[in-house]
Parts: sequence; structure tokens; C-alpha cells
Amino acid sequence: MKKRKQMVKRLLSRALPAMIALSLAGCGGRTAKTAGASVKEQAEAGALGNKIVNIGVTSSLNTLNPLLMDGVEINKYATGLMFLPLIELDKDMNFEPMLADSIQAEDERNFLVHIDDRASWSDGTPVTADDVVYTALRLCSPVVANTAMMYYVFEGVGDDGFVEAGADHISGITKVDNKTVRFTTKAPMSLITFQNSYARYLMTLPKHVIENISEEELTSNPWFNRPDVVSGPYQVTEFDRDHFVSYEANRNYWRGAPRIDRLNIKIVEGSQLYAGLKSGEIDITQNTMSAIPLEDYESIQSLEHVRTSFGAPITNLSVFVKTEHITDPRVRQAMVYAIDRQQLLQQLLKGSGEVVDGFLSSASPYFDPSLQPLPYAPEKAKALIAESGWDTSRTIKFCIDSGDSAFVNAASVIAAQWAAAGIKADIQTMDINTLMSRAGSGDFDVLAVQYTYPPVDPYADMAWLLGGEGSWTGYESQEVRDALAKVQLSADREELRKLYSVVDRRVQEDVPMFSAYVIKSLAAVNKRLTGAEPSVYGFFNHVEQWDMAQ
Repeated sequence: MKKRKQMVKRLLSRALPAMIALSLAGCGGRTAKTAGASVKEQAEAGALGNKIVNIGVTSSLNTLNPLLMDGVEINKYATGLMFLPLIELDKDMNFEPMLADSIQAEDERNFLVHIDDRASWSDGTPVTADDVVYTALRLCSPVVANTAMMYYVFEGVGDDGFVEAGADHISGITKVDNKTVRFTTKAPMSLITFQNSYARYLMTLPKHVIENISEEELTSNPWFNRPDVVSGPYQVTEFDRDHFVSYEANRNYWRGAPRIDRLNIKIVEGSQLYAGLKSGEIDITQNTMSAIPLEDYESIQSLEHVRTSFGAPITNLSVFVKTEHITDPRVRQAMVYAIDRQQLLQQLLKGSGEVVDGFLSSASPYFDPSLQPLPYAPEKAKALIAESGWDTSRTIKFCIDSGDSAFVNAASVIAAQWAAAGIKADIQTMDINTLMSRAGSGDFDVLAVQYTYPPVDPYADMAWLLGGEGSWTGYESQEVRDALAKVQLSADREELRKLYSVVDRRVQEDVPMFSAYVIKSLAAVNKRLTGAEPSVYGFFNHVEQWDMAQ
């Protein structure tokens, strides 16, 4: 149970970046203190030969300390500019080497990580296996107390995710040679899960610097807000967690000095993105960190100096059904047949998305296009309700996120269509924190929230959400359990596609959850910025190649 709670905490922080971005949009509007160059400053900088790029985001930033990583997307991106992850996904959702040049599975429990021989810190010191091992040891420190990283899966780490106080090593994370680290798990794990859940989130720190900082100071030492030794392309010059992060280029970056001299992440309200893009004070937005309001899509798309694109459909408006409360699968099927999901997509999202059943969208390499979503069939919904003997006088609790304005409108339509089929629903809107508390306590009949299932490795989310008693749905299936057990050990994409299809087809049949729609979000980039293209994944992988046309 302890492990499950840790997994839930991490999933909620790591697998819901779009939800978090929406709930925190507007936390920091533009103020006199906000970093980022104005048009006049850009011109002055250009006269001096400096190139400045401003990235507009609507997510609030919590930390730049790799030891405090919780998986929230903007924290990961902003920190990864300084301290490279071992590996990252590229725009096509393939794993791309970053600090490591290879990761290999020796067997089902041992993974070898080889650090790129060229990798060096900005002070010229080589990045070594000692840096990786030491960073992992500090991530498992009970003093640092980071529960989100879930390192309990490795040998030598307690079930609480920590080593013993004062420990000087981890038996499951060891140096093989100067550039190679072996990670050993307690239980079998697929290479894909190791890469996606651990290698992408381990941002190595320089041991020769942080070993001089006491454990008690590792969470608060000001060095982490302006580190002078980094492995990535940029280092911070100024940081205001509610408004901006300003970076300068690391001229000693081992993959090549960045062409952009200064980079600013500007935290603004969604309503400010259009004005910033129009004036040139914002050069680029990203699909999931920058929540452009739907009402501004057409205006931004009409800007002649801006290129726009839609990201991959990865954010699922998932509707979870508490199966202990709504026990008959015919009723749950009726709930889907009763909703005109294509109408919701067209009218509320202007067609920016897709309708699927189950967990996987077309963005996933395991998506099964032969699994057609249940159609809008109101008469079939009525027939299923009558057949099930559902008490049409009963009212179900339908809990939704008040911060998701599009779905607040959608929920009213859904409730009306359910009512027409014979299901009464009381819509209860609440802030995201309250909604997550309801999800954990099970105090709902139906709950809807934006949820991003990692396209390359949705295993952990599926296993949790379909994990029987204690999960959000309370649903359990032997067929699903067997399929996911095989998923956990496989790295073959074709086999994984078949196994995930088994899960999605069973979910479509029993409906412990369904997708109202999957969102494709808009992003934009000023045409003067070259080498930079917004993407859901891999946004900063080659940021050193970004350039500004003169």
C-alpha cells in the first residue's frame, strides 16, 4: 500500500502536466519585475550582437533543484537546461541520448547507463559515473525527503524510497567504471519503463560541488537557484518562481556553444500570450506548458510573422467511473453511447483533438486504429438503461475541475444527454486540489480530469487506475492484469501494441473510464527564430542550435 501511495503521488505530479498547467495558468502576470526583453531591449541587444529568446509559458515554476524534482513538466524543462537528463524523448517520441550516450538492459533487473565520453561540466571537469551515483544517493536521502522519484524500486533503497540516514552508497546503483553506472531493480522492469520513468528524470549534479554542501542544506542552498557549474546549454542568472527564469549561454557546453545568448522563460497568463506573440515580446510557446486560450487560436494563426502548429494529442479528458457505485457495465456503456463526443470536440475545442476509447490516443506508438470509439447512439443508451433496471430517480455525483473552462461547458452538455437517457447527474465543480482529494477518497460516482498518459509507457497509469480496490475506478479484471504483467517485461513495440490493445478493448467493454476527448493544443513561434519548433516532447533537446535571423 505504501508503494501504491508513492506511485499515485508521482503519477499525479508527473503524468498530469497539462492539467497542472491549466490549473496554474495566470499565477504570474507580467509585472515590472518580469524578466524578458521588450521590443526596445531586443533592438538594443541586437545592436550589441546579443541574441535573446523569450519563451511564454502559463505554468508556475516550483523548483530548479534536481533533488526536488517532482516530475511537473516546467520544472523538468527549466532545470534540464542546466543539468541534462540521462536520456530524453524526441519530438517523435523516440528515446534520444542526452548526458548518457547509451542505456542497455543486461537482463530484466540490471540496466547499464554509459555517460557520453565528451560530457563535461562548464568548469571543464568531466562528467563521470561518480556524479550519477552521488546524485542518486542524495535523491534517496531521508533528509532531502523526495518521495516523488520512487527510488524504492532499486536494490538498497527502502520501501519508503530512502536509504538509511548517513548511508554512503546504494547497493542497486553502482559505478562499473568511470563512465558507466549499473542500476539494479528489486523486481523485473522493462527497459522502456526504466528509460521513461527514471533515466528521463535523473538530472545529474556535479559531485565536486555539491559534496561540499551539507545534506541539511541541499533543499535550500542558494547555489541551486544560480549554479555556476552545469552540464547543460544554459545557466541561470536570475530566478523568480512566479514570474521568470533568465539564463545565459554556457559557452563551454560540450555539445556546442548555444547560438542564443540569453534565454528567458516568462510566466504569464494565457490571455497575454496573443499580445506577446503579436508584439514580438514572446518568441515561442510550447504545446503543454503554454495554455493558449481557445478563443485566441484564430487570432494567433492569422499573425503573419508567426508559425503555428498543433501538438500531438496526448492530453486525455478522462472520465473515471467508480465501479463500486455504478456496478452494471451496461449503465457505464450507456453513459458513453449517450454522449455526442464529436459534437463536444467540434463545438468546444474547434476540432482540435480526437475521440478515442480507452487510454491510448493516436500519439502513442501502441495505438490500435482498429479499435473504433463507441458511437453516439442515444436510443441504444436508453435501451441499455432500461435493460439494466437502473433506478432513474437516482442522482449521481459528477465531479469536475472548475479550472477547465472548456470541460465545465462540456459537463453541462453531457449531463443533459445523460438525463435524456435516464441518468441524472449533479455536476459538482471544484478546484483541482479538492478534485484530487475526492479522487483519492472515492467520494464521487463519476470524476473527470485532464490526464496525460505517457504515450511511450502508459503502464504505470493503467496499472494504478485499473488496480481494483483503492484505485480511482475500483475496477479489476484478470484479463487486464495478465496483459499488464506481460507489458511490464516487454520492450518489443509490436508485442506491446497487442497487449495494450487487450487492455483498451476490455476498458471499452466494461467502461471503468472513457475519454470525453483528447486535446491537441496550439503552439506558435516567431518566424525570425530558426532551428526551433514547438513540440510536445524534445522541445529543448537541441536548444543550442536555435538561432535568431538578423
